[in-house]
Amino acid sequence: MSDMARVRERVLGDLIAASHLMTLDQVPTAVARRAARAGWADVLIYLADLQQERLHLLAGEQVGDAPTDLAVEGTVAGRAFQLGEVFPASASSTGQWWIPLLDGTERLGVLRVHLPAGQEPDEDLGQLAGLIALLLVSKRGTSDSYARLVRRRRMKAVAEMEWRLMPPRTFATDRILLSAVMEPAYEVSGDAFDYALSGDLLHVALFDAMGHDTAAGLTANLAVATCRSHRRRDADLLRIAEAIEEALTEQFHGSRYATGILAYLDTATGVCTWISCGHYPPVVVRGRRTIVHLSCQPSPPLGTGLGLSATVCREQLEPGDRLLFYTDGVTEARNACRREFGLEGLTDFLIRHNTDDLPVPETLRRLIRHHLDHHRGKLNDDATILLLEWHGPVSYRPEDLVTLVGLPPSTSSGESSVLP
Repeated sequence: MSDMARVRERVLGDLIAASHLMTLDQVPTAVARRAARAGWADVLIYLADLQQERLHLLAGEQVGDAPTDLAVEGTVAGRAFQLGEVFPASASSTGQWWIPLLDGTERLGVLRVHLPAGQEPDEDLGQLAGLIALLLVSKRGTSDSYARLVRRRRMKAVAEMEWRLMPPRTFATDRILLSAVMEPAYEVSGDAFDYALSGDLLHVALFDAMGHDTAAGLTANLAVATCRSHRRRDADLLRIAEAIEEALTEQFHGSRYATGILAYLDTATGVCTWISCGHYPPVVVRGRRTIVHLSCQPSPPLGTGLGLSATVCREQLEPGDRLLFYTDGVTEARNACRREFGLEGLTDFLIRHNTDDLPVPETLRRLIRHHLDHHRGKLNDDATILLLEWHGPVSYRPEDLVTLVGLPPSTSSGESSVLP
C-alpha cells in the first residue's frame, strides 16, 4: 500500500469516527478539511431539490466564489446527477470534477472536487463520495437545514406529512428495480406509495385518497400505516385490505375513502399477486416496446363500508418486465385545451425513452416534467407514477445497473464503485 493510500484510509476512518456526533451542518466543513489531507481539494457538496430541478450548495467554511445553486438541465453538474457518471467540470478542465452522490440507488446530488493536474478520479474518491452520501442520509432526518435547502417554496402541512411518510423514491436489489415520482411536490395531499421487502417477497402499495385537502392526507396516512402494521404481521393481501377498510370506516364513518392497489411480487419466481380496490389496474411494459393491460375484478374503494371482498389476481412476469402503477391524476387530468394526458400518453413516453439508455429514475423525472409541461405547470390532482422492474430469477449484471439506475460500473474486484 502506498503512502497516499494509507493517508486516504486514515482520512476515511477519521471521518467515520467523527461522524457519530456530527450534525448535518458540520458535514461539509468536516469533509473538506479531511479530504484536503488526502489530496482532494475544495470539496463541495450539492444536493438536489425536491423536484430534482436544481442542485443546491450545502455550505461550509470553504465556499469561496462557488455558485450556490445549479440547474440540473444544461449543466455538467446536472449531467453527472442525471446519468450517475463522473464528468470533468469543463472540456478545458482545471482539475475540477463532478462526482455523483448516491445512497444505494437513491440520487442525492453531486460532489465537486479539485484534483492535482493530470490526476483523474479513482476508487478512493468513489469511497469518499459513498461515505458522504451515507452521512447525509443518516443526518437529514433530524435536520431542518436539509429540508430548507432542498425546498424551493413553502410546503403545505399535508404535503409535509406525505413526504415524511414515503420511503425513498428509488430502490434496487439484485433482482428488482423500483422508482417513483409524485407531484405536485409542495401541495400533494391524497396520494401515497409504499414498499418493503421480506425475504424474496416485495410488497408494493399505491393509494389515492378522496379529495385534495388535509383530510385526504390523513386518509392516505392512515391507509399506509394500517397496511404496514398488518403486512408486518404476515397478513395476506385480503386481510390487509380488510384492515384498511375497517380503519378508514371507523375513523371517517364512510365520508372518506381511498382507492388502492396492493401487490406482492415474488422476486425469485416473478409471480405478482395483486388486488384492486377501486383503482386502475397496473400495466406491464414488456420488452420495453409492448404494453400488456392487466385486468382484475375490482372491489369498492377502501373506507366505503360496503363489506365487499376483493378478487385476488396473479400474473406471471417475464424477465425484464416493468410493472407500471399510477394514479388518475396522471391519466385523467386535462390541460387548458381539455385534452387528457391519458394512459397512452404515459406508456408512449416510457417506450420512446427506452431507447435513450437513461437511468430509470431519470426517465421518470423527465416524464413528470413532461406531464407538468402538458398542464402548463399546474396540476389539479395528485399525480403519482411507480415503475417496478423484475430482472428475472438471476441477478442483474453490473453493467445492467449502470444503465437502469445510474449506478457506477463495478471495479475489477466485482464491488460497486462510483467511478469507472
